[in-house]
Amino acid sequence: MGKIIAIANQKGGVGKTTTSINLATSLAVLEKKVLLIDADPQANASSGLGIDPQQVKSSIYECLVGQSSIQDSVVGTCVDGLNLVASHIDLVGAELELMNMRTRERVLAQALSQVRDDYDYILIDCSPSLGLITVNALTAADSVIIPVQAEYFALEGISKLLNTIKIIKSKLNPKLEIEGFLLTMYDSRLRLANQIYEELKGHFGSLVFNTVIQRNIRLSEAPSHGLPALLYDCESRGSVNHMELAKELITKNR
Repeated sequence: MGKIIAIANQKGGVGKTTTSINLATSLAVLEKKVLLIDADPQANASSGLGIDPQQVKSSIYECLVGQSSIQDSVVGTCVDGLNLVASHIDLVGAELELMNMRTRERVLAQALSQVRDDYDYILIDCSPSLGLITVNALTAADSVIIPVQAEYFALEGISKLLNTIKIIKSKLNPKLEIEGFLLTMYDSRLRLANQIYEELKGHFGSLVFNTVIQRNIRLSEAPSHGLPALLYDCESRGSVNHMELAKELITKNR
């Protein structure tokens, strides 16, 4: 049975989508069967894997509002072993449509139960909010990876997310665990970046991944080519970091 991991932080610009694309790719390269769910209306995880959201017949939106199944919405990507359920700008309206459903927080969990056995890992790229779609992702997930930017305001908002996780754990999904905090956009030359890493370690101990994602130009350039970093430049620091992260995740889940 596959493990479902949400990648979430309501703060924007912390590297959620970059992590989602490149961790999913690295896991697939390590011969795991991976499904990436793009649950962000901006659809950046879709375009970052070379999929045009406008050309997709069925997206995660159709799955959530009952117009399609996950099986019928899965598309292949440029990476062997990595499939995608794309997003679409229509997803913005899904929250309103879900509001009238009795089990509105569990719609994604029910949809993913159909394909869970087909994959080793199902990753969900969440939008930068704590709205109903993100609540659905956290209710469906076994665990959550929390990317944290190595900058001054990074630790702001984590308490809000942790509180949301606590509520979901107590009311909707008792099995939800924190897979780990992942430091992103890390520059070892900056004293502040090192301070934030030490502060994270001090607060959360072994819940912080040993791997950090270093600031890297190739990592930033890759999505504009519709490629994960590993296919754009396999020797770049960003590619190496995400491969290390994938190996750490696999080891942790043995």
